[in-house]
Amino acid sequence: MSRHCLLLSLCITAFVLSPLGVVGTRSAGGNGATLKKVAASLDKRTGLVTIEASAPVAYVAVHPDARTTIVEMRDVVTKDFAGDVKVDEHHPVDSVKVENGTTNDGAAVARVRITFRQPIRPRIRSSRNMILVEADRVDATAAPRTLDVGASAATIRDVRVTQRGTATAVTLLGTGPLTASSIQEPKEGPRRVVLNLGNVTSTLPGTTGVKGGPVERVRIAMSQAPPFDTQVTMELSRTATYRLETSADGNDLSVVFDEPAADPIAALRTASAPARAAAAPVQAAAAPQLQAAQAPAPQQPAQPAPPQERPQFTGAPISIDFTDADLRGVLTLLGTENGLNLYIDPRVQGTVTVNAKEIPWDEAFDLIASSNGLGYIQRGSVVRVAPLAVLAEEAAARRKVEEERALAGELRTLTKPLSYGNAEDLAATLKATVLSPRGDVQTDKRTNTVIVTDLADRLQRAADLLTTLDQPEQQVEIEARIVQTTRDFARSVGIQWGLSGRVVPDLGNTTPLTFPNQGSISGRTGAAQGPDGVGTAVDLGVTAATSAVGLSLGSINGAINLDVVLSALERSGKGRILSTPRVATQNNVEAEIMQGIQVPVPTIANNTVTVTFKDAALILRVLPQITAVNTVIMRIVVENASPDFSREVNNIPPIDTQKATTSVRVGDGQTTVIGGVYISREQATQGRTPGLSNIPLLGYLFKRNTYSDESRELLIFITPRIIRL
Repeated sequence: MSRHCLLLSLCITAFVLSPLGVVGTRSAGGNGATLKKVAASLDKRTGLVTIEASAPVAYVAVHPDARTTIVEMRDVVTKDFAGDVKVDEHHPVDSVKVENGTTNDGAAVARVRITFRQPIRPRIRSSRNMILVEADRVDATAAPRTLDVGASAATIRDVRVTQRGTATAVTLLGTGPLTASSIQEPKEGPRRVVLNLGNVTSTLPGTTGVKGGPVERVRIAMSQAPPFDTQVTMELSRTATYRLETSADGNDLSVVFDEPAADPIAALRTASAPARAAAAPVQAAAAPQLQAAQAPAPQQPAQPAPPQERPQFTGAPISIDFTDADLRGVLTLLGTENGLNLYIDPRVQGTVTVNAKEIPWDEAFDLIASSNGLGYIQRGSVVRVAPLAVLAEEAAARRKVEEERALAGELRTLTKPLSYGNAEDLAATLKATVLSPRGDVQTDKRTNTVIVTDLADRLQRAADLLTTLDQPEQQVEIEARIVQTTRDFARSVGIQWGLSGRVVPDLGNTTPLTFPNQGSISGRTGAAQGPDGVGTAVDLGVTAATSAVGLSLGSINGAINLDVVLSALERSGKGRILSTPRVATQNNVEAEIMQGIQVPVPTIANNTVTVTFKDAALILRVLPQITAVNTVIMRIVVENASPDFSREVNNIPPIDTQKATTSVRVGDGQTTVIGGVYISREQATQGRTPGLSNIPLLGYLFKRNTYSDESRELLIFITPRIIRL
């Protein structure tokens, strides 16, 4: 009997996978199934064609043209159908015809030929013995519109259970937006939550065991009454509050069951104690699937789970105790007890010894697999276990096939003249990013054109990248203000005086002594001063004095002369120099502006004079970078140098320099100070005659006091402005 069943299944599979294109399959109802009803109905949104047979049947759907769909049911005969099915004028379907036919092997076939008013690809679903063909309605009073031939319903591709603290989330993963048109809690029958999803199909089996929180299982089926929405029924083990959540893209719909804070493992342990006492070495509650083996969305090749990235295990806790048990048997037991469709590679061999208490069952599965060098992947609803080396080889082979398939194409050429970018610079970017190993890129410097040779899909990517990069750069104007201020004050008070006295026979004032009988005294510190040419005895005058008073005294006979000069100086001054260099440049392009002179500096070597020139100028050098938030990052060098001829050496003046080098970020149009120098110098000096300067009051005749106070300040301001063209 099992052989006949297997043979029948293979026949049905071969038919379903025939080149006509499979839309859906159901187990055949056997010979003698009849077509009971074909009807067309219309609601506010869609038009529906309902095809009902006396038993579940296998079917295929083909689209011979954009306006025709044929649903063909094998081993089904039509009875009591006379003429065409009547449809409403607002229905998207123009006509429905029922036909009888036979296949090449003589089997009866019932065909329902549906012709639409406009080009359209309908949505086709089935449940048990009913097939539904659905299309968006056409309003006869509105302007005609073209329906999207590629439109298709969203499909539920997976059901997942996750723990969020004390809450349990049951998530429906869809290939498109999943929207619940209604949610109910029927009062009759067992506890359950029923969601109705319009325009949605499912690739999952009718019932999926989940055992997550209060949810025992999830059943997905089609409602038995119009509008024939997909019903998702979550059967509950106890009453629980819940809420609906939708992902950001709308493709995932979650029902979150909130539970009071408690120890879920302890509760599960208490509830399952009798079962554990009577069970074999493995006790496990049903779980939705092995989390580590969850595959990505359909159409993506399954990849081995990276051993270094351990998942968060959420399976029900189990206790296991094996000693030298067969590895294949242990994995099969874990998978069977927890609702996994498991395939174990024939190359998986060995034994396992493990003793663990109250650990998640999926953690136990992962531990046993990884400890024996095994990996696991999920394809559809089946988890495959195989050695890691085998999975790695298969993944490498798939990648190689994909790469060879991608490279096996005709080479084409793209020429792209650039307006703003540099062709040679962008050529290197293309080689490093989008070109295939067969691709090549050349540039024409004269016309600034990029010439790309590669596969068609790579050329499109290269064109998109060049369009993105060939954009005008923003420009920045940078203004610097260099402010120099000086202030100085000086005061000096000094005295000069000289005297002369003679004792000579000419004046008749000799001494009564033989020695000394005559003599003279006079100042000797400097040149003679005053009208009588008196020699200076105390020379503490002020250099370049702006004020002076002189006093000369002498006797009648000229024997004694005294000359005194009091000089004074007081000076104050203020200065301010403002330099404002300004330069504009493109984003990420360094700019420099300079204004000043060059000082010649001669150098003598081997009797040869070489003259070099040193810059004594105001220089602004800046490299701007515009950020996405309209600020400007600048690397700045500001230098203000000027020759100081007052301190020249061998007719070569030194260069007085102020310089700042920094990197700052400034907002558009805002001003910041990038540097400042403040110099203050205060000095007091005194010149005096030793000893005599200490005499009270008279000491001032032997002193010169000088006081000076000088300050200099330098400030550098920077203001960037983004130029918008």
